[in-house]
Amino acid sequence: MIQINNVSVFYESKREKVKALGPINFKAENDDICAIIGPSGCGKTTLLNVLSGIIKKYEGEVLLDLKELNPHIHKIGFIPQDFGLLPWKTVEENCLLPFKIKKEVVENDTTQKMDLIMKRLNINELKNRYPNELSGGQKQRVSIVRSFLINPDLLLMDEAFSALDAIIRDEAQELFLDIWNENKMTTFFITHSIDEALYMGKKIIVMSNRPGEIIEVIDNNLFNNKYYKKDKDYSILFSHIKDLIKRGWDK
Repeated sequence: MIQINNVSVFYESKREKVKALGPINFKAENDDICAIIGPSGCGKTTLLNVLSGIIKKYEGEVLLDLKELNPHIHKIGFIPQDFGLLPWKTVEENCLLPFKIKKEVVENDTTQKMDLIMKRLNINELKNRYPNELSGGQKQRVSIVRSFLINPDLLLMDEAFSALDAIIRDEAQELFLDIWNENKMTTFFITHSIDEALYMGKKIIVMSNRPGEIIEVIDNNLFNNKYYKKDKDYSILFSHIKDLIKRGWDK
């Protein structure tokens, strides 16, 4: 379980101290996947950077299973918008990179799990290729394999599907949820797409304009429903989230 308690982030210069985020209070269970949506510049990435450990200076606390979140102790998976693959390493080397960085021995169970996920994502024949030989969708799948392979305590995604074409994006989202449902873990992902939030977010966190605060948390009954747009609640939820985002701009 992740607990975010009274978290605020300030950016300081010689002239002023600007509040960029908060206070944020939120709790996510171990099987929650949370979409973060809101106006541009509202602090979505700042919040993700706090959770990843990139931002270390903030007020409040972030707890994982009642212990202070620490990237040196806890395993945190991260799928960035550009997929974060090293161009001079093969697909297999990129997938196993977290183990090399932490100087951990790669066990047979790990390579078997890698092969299994690769097969599920239809990239098992790309092991020896380099990122510049892959399509955007293939790069995204490699990044998914790498993140799930470490069995993260927390998985973070920063608009991980936004660079993909519409048809490929829909397929990638479906494949991701298939893998996620088999390896459930606390997940936060940033999106600018209400549709993506409705399909992939078990909980939807709607944020206000800077300094970003949580306007509302929606328990989404359309989560993981391939036919969510045909559901009677779709238009109601879509309009509600759209109105919340507009209200967030006017904060």
